Amino acid sequence: MNLFISGGAGFIGSNLVNELIKFKDIKKIIVYDNFSSGKKWFLKKNNKIKIIKGDIKNKKKLNSAIKNTNLVYHFAANPDIAAAVKNPDIDFIEGTMLLRNILEAMRINKIKKIIFASGSGVYGDKKNEYLFEDRTVTMPISTYGASKLYCESLISSYANLIGLNGISFRFANVTGDNCTHGVCYDFVKKIFKNKKKIKILGNGKQSKSYLHVSDVVSALVKAKSIKNSGHKIFNLSTKDFISVNEILYLVLKAFDLKRIEKDYTGGNKGWKGDVPVVRINDQKFRRLGWKNKSTSKQSIIRTINFLIKNKNNYGF
Repeated sequence: MNLFISGGAGFIGSNLVNELIKFKDIKKIIVYDNFSSGKKWFLKKNNKIKIIKGDIKNKKKLNSAIKNTNLVYHFAANPDIAAAVKNPDIDFIEGTMLLRNILEAMRINKIKKIIFASGSGVYGDKKNEYLFEDRTVTMPISTYGASKLYCESLISSYANLIGLNGISFRFANVTGDNCTHGVCYDFVKKIFKNKKKIKILGNGKQSKSYLHVSDVVSALVKAKSIKNSGHKIFNLSTKDFISVNEILYLVLKAFDLKRIEKDYTGGNKGWKGDVPVVRINDQKFRRLGWKNKSTSKQSIIRTINFLIKNKNNYGF
């Protein structure tokens, strides 16, 4: 089997690639990335991996790179949800349009399966309500969430029109090795710069689940073997959650900092489009035999330790 992984040098993509090289049935992995946030040092050296530096907006290069592959994992997208506040077009240009080009390249090259990284942002702000794939009304409050929802719809339409099979995962917050953004990354980077004062977005009470990327990878690998027709959607989360203030405490503990001035920006959201409380029900995928190995707290601790250990690679 030959795989095409867009954004394969990025956060989730690189972790997936590093796991998939272990499988005997995987002969070749095309890593297609423009390296806007991905890093070559994220990827292990292996003869199965072929790295192509390219932009998905370059249709000619994309169509050439994707040829003779059997399965597509699509991760390439704008990773910064807050960026849309100043540039609302970013999630269309670096989200919806990219997925559309991927699907067209699949149609032209007769590739029949895609696994897509969506997100819980498609649901919008449902307060403390648990989110279900099949009955919670989707009402995004960010262009990031809107883009992910439209991408899911595109996959569904291509599934109907050309017989493509697709799986979309609506992830909780993902953290872990090779992360390039997120609250852990933000706090660790800030503390390396200033150990006396730290800026915290919102009031620190935002509460969400944090999936370790290794648990996400185990789900993505499992999805490779799922025999489905049409388009299936799965939530993916932990069963617990943690607040921003609790995460900050764990970061300060890792740095052995007893005192630091905390500067909260205020309000219950970190930025416009942020969903302060997220509760996800993922029993639909758990019934297929998947379960997370790390809790939210364990995932955060592992991420903090990884970032500190790799501070020179990150340039902190």
